[in-house]
Amino acid sequence: MAGAVVGVKTRATIDYIHTVLGERYPDEQVTVVDLAQYDVEFSDGRNYWDYDYTGDTRYVAKTVMSSDALIIASPTYQASIPAPLKNVFDLLPLHALRESVVGLAMIAGSSRHYLVAEHQLKPILSYLRALVVPNYAFIEEEDFDEGILVNPDVRLRLDRLAEDTVA
Repeated sequence: MAGAVVGVKTRATIDYIHTVLGERYPDEQVTVVDLAQYDVEFSDGRNYWDYDYTGDTRYVAKTVMSSDALIIASPTYQASIPAPLKNVFDLLPLHALRESVVGLAMIAGSSRHYLVAEHQLKPILSYLRALVVPNYAFIEEEDFDEGILVNPDVRLRLDRLAEDTVA
């Protein structure tokens, strides 16, 4: 899942992971959910089970909840996760990710934001009862050249993230 609605680095990251999964695990069904491609309504705090979401909101929520595994690529905005990604989590009911394995790839402008996943994203995923892959891939802006992932070390980390998530 690409957790941003603007920019190219998050999509480039999720596309790379999608390619790795397709090559190494051709028998697995892999779906890319890019939040930039969907019109997800704003969560207003209603209980998921009491409100019948429709359209893109329903598709995104159902796809996330029915996944055996998720890999979330997320940029860091103002030392936090982006609002569209948090909104998806706010739409979901408690225990929505029970027994789902979740891997994380975080993209940030500098190394000062490496703990955003630890302090913000992992607690949300734990609350939703996801099984979070302990090691996440941290990617900096310098690892891209004109929106293309060019750092071979980062590619190796993303390869490992994909393997760990599937395993």
